[in-house]
Amino acid sequence: MSGHVGDLNEKQAKALQKFKEAVSDLLCPEQDDFYLLRWLRARNFDLKKSELMFRNHIEWRKKVSADKILQDYSEPEVLKKYFTGGLHGFSKDGSPIWIDPFGNIDLKGLLRSAKKSDAVLSKVYILEKLYSVMFKEQTQKVGSRVDQVVVIYDLENCSRRHLWKPGLDCFCEIVAMVEDNYPETLKIAFVINAPRIFPVIFHLVKPFLAEETAKKIHIFGSNYKDELYKYIDKDQLPSHWGGTSVDPDGDPKCSSKICPGGIVPKEYYRKYDLEAENLTSVEVGRGSSLQLDYTVKVPNCIIRWQFSTEGFDIGFGIYRRTKDSRQKAGDMEEVFPSQRVNSHLILEDGSIVCSKAGTYIIRFDNTYSWTRSKTIRYLIEVLEPEDGYSIPGSSSSQSLSSQN
Repeated sequence: MSGHVGDLNEKQAKALQKFKEAVSDLLCPEQDDFYLLRWLRARNFDLKKSELMFRNHIEWRKKVSADKILQDYSEPEVLKKYFTGGLHGFSKDGSPIWIDPFGNIDLKGLLRSAKKSDAVLSKVYILEKLYSVMFKEQTQKVGSRVDQVVVIYDLENCSRRHLWKPGLDCFCEIVAMVEDNYPETLKIAFVINAPRIFPVIFHLVKPFLAEETAKKIHIFGSNYKDELYKYIDKDQLPSHWGGTSVDPDGDPKCSSKICPGGIVPKEYYRKYDLEAENLTSVEVGRGSSLQLDYTVKVPNCIIRWQFSTEGFDIGFGIYRRTKDSRQKAGDMEEVFPSQRVNSHLILEDGSIVCSKAGTYIIRFDNTYSWTRSKTIRYLIEVLEPEDGYSIPGSSSSQSLSSQN
């Protein structure tokens, strides 16, 4: 049985009754069986886990003032203009559709311009609007319960810049917030125009997804439109994604409802960066270098870095050992040419795809400085692709549940 109202087995029906009794001190009149079953399904009808999840949610609502957010929250201008995505149209069964051209998002620009807490709260605002307004309106309109959303993530233009750690951490925090406090809100999700680095991105996001959520996500290359048409009529889709809807000015992406993202102008940047926190600190002596070894177990892993120096520049390069024994930089395979960087002026960050397995050397070079040692603060990570996952072709799709 599905665990939804009208489709419960005997065990599920008993669990629902016991759950009502266990959380009766917290319930409001509008929290009906449809609502309560979301929490039970999210924890596979485990009463103790479902009750803990629900009680944690009530405490979380108090902390973020979720009950007042529609009246009190004011979204920062930079998020309104550059935080991708928006609600547009309805699926064939009446579910609202969220379309997010995530490949165009400037994560670094957004988090250098707005607080992470505001980025999270902006999503809380949208979810509260869904539950308080749109779901209720659609339920009355279609004559049956509507309490889930269809999501389309367009990853066109997605690249290694989306692996910037503070930005990806913020995205994962939003995913975790939704899973913990709005369970079973996703009806089905389509990830379209998936790039070659998608397995790495998914490997980082997957730990924050519930197993049932992952089963609802389907991955496509560029040939996705026929699949969308199974769930969405063309007049409910913007023309850019295969539908017939356009803005009054003819915009095929319907940017009046769906924020298209783009590079955040530096005028929005705050005067400081938060991403330099919690980095390892080490000193590189004058006339010397620091070499850090990292093991890449399989091809197509990504090495991601960010670092800063205090007061002066430093040389930075990446090499791959060609022998088991230690080698000098000049004897190794150069994969990221060494160059002096002004990491004392701005946090350096970047990433490379490692086409080969092996031992990679991150080298901080201070050999050119005979009078000054350099203090470095760094974070370096090796990101592996999701096990067994291959990039879907342009004419095929793949459910993430096959990777569980």
